[in-house]
Amino acid sequence: MPALPLRRRSLLQTGFALGTAAFLPAAWAHEYFAPNFTVHHPWARASAPGATSAIVSMTIDEVSQADRLVGVRTPVATGAEMGGPGVGPKLDIAIPQGQTTELNEAGVHLRLVGLTMPLEMAREYPLTLIFARAGALPAKLLIDFPAER
Repeated sequence: MPALPLRRRSLLQTGFALGTAAFLPAAWAHEYFAPNFTVHHPWARASAPGATSAIVSMTIDEVSQADRLVGVRTPVATGAEMGGPGVGPKLDIAIPQGQTTELNEAGVHLRLVGLTMPLEMAREYPLTLIFARAGALPAKLLIDFPAER
């Protein structure tokens, strides 16, 4: 007799999970594959009203051959540059072989400049990352919560 209540509970839990999954957005675990490395989850924060730049964070790993990030194309900005401690604005980010490269708000990062539109939370925008060896890698820029003030 106890098997019936457990089965009913299991069926109800499964039905609930399937029902809610239909209404929830897909997870944002975006990966983009170049011949010699993988780019994980390029993202930026929603921009404040009147903002002219945005920091882009991402991880590059599984690097089997060194490369350099040398350019970016996106309709949401007129250009891109490097930012962070100890770097100049010229976009030229080393991607060393056998290492993971973290671009993030706290360290070296990619900065989109001349924003042509506000970056709205929960949206994604086209982004092409240009590498010296791998060439153009089409991706999506995901927009997260704005920074806390």
